[in-house]
Amino acid sequence: MSAILVIGGDRLGNIVHVLQEKGFEQIYHVTGRKSSQTGLKIPSGVQMILVLTDFVNHNLAKTIKNQAKERQMPILFCKRSCAAIVKALQQVA
Repeated sequence: MSAILVIGGDRLGNIVHVLQEKGFEQIYHVTGRKSSQTGLKIPSGVQMILVLTDFVNHNLAKTIKNQAKERQMPILFCKRSCAAIVKALQQVA
């Protein structure tokens, strides 16, 4: 997999390194805090979506979930911690 969309969290910090180690070359990030972001469209080339549930607008999460379902794209929901992300990614692989 080469591209992932991360929704939530003001900063990704070490999460970027975790995702790169898992093979993601492109990492798109949307903070998900602003209500204006609820109209977000999934960028082309994205093969997986990661929603950080601690820091996300609920309407945006719902919108993205519906888009992912239409595209039959995997979507993960987890807390904003490297350990939680690694565990979630292992369940998909």
